[in-house]
Parts: sequence; structure tokens; C-alpha cells
Amino acid sequence: MKVAAYVPDLMDRSKVSAAAPGATFVSRPEQLASVDADLVVLDLTRPGTVDVIPTVKARTVGFCRHTMRDVIAAAEAAGCDRVLARSEFFADVGGALAAPAQGK
Repeated sequence: MKVAAYVPDLMDRSKVSAAAPGATFVSRPEQLASVDADLVVLDLTRPGTVDVIPTVKARTVGFCRHTMRDVIAAAEAAGCDRVLARSEFFADVGGALAAPAQGK
């Protein structure tokens, strides 16, 4: 499975890399629209990330703080396949990436 991600935080990125060796990381969320991937991981706390969700052709998994209810709702409305609380995502990154979701 090809994984692409917009996860700017280096600590978070290392956790995603450990679960998905060979993942492609982009430096700007809008780059995700043209990346060849089966799954895209999104740090929804970053500006502009929710806006690109409709342009992503791959299955999407996003994470943010559980208190960011407006961001969670916006990501779901934009078509994000799975939106997880940050703590849930990082408690089992591999499981979050492998779990099936209704894909695009």
C-alpha cells in the first residue's frame, strides 16, 4: 500500500514512518491532490488541510485534538474517510492506517 502524508511535525512524522515505511511526505497540503497513493494521512490541525480533502483521490485518514469538534465536523463534511482523535491515531498508527474505511 502506498501512503502519502501531510504531517509537518517531525515527531509525528517519525511515528507515521515507523508504521508505513516508504511513506511519501509532502510539505504543503495542496500537493496531496496530485500524489499517487492508496492512503493519505492528514494532520487536520494545520491550516488548509481540510480544504484539500475533496481533491484527494485516495482513502483518507485525518487526526486532530479531540476538542477540535469544528475541525472534525468540517473534515467529515469534506469527505475524510476516517477522522480520529490524535491520541487514538498515535496509540495505534499501524491499526489506523490498516483499518478499512469507505474509500473514494
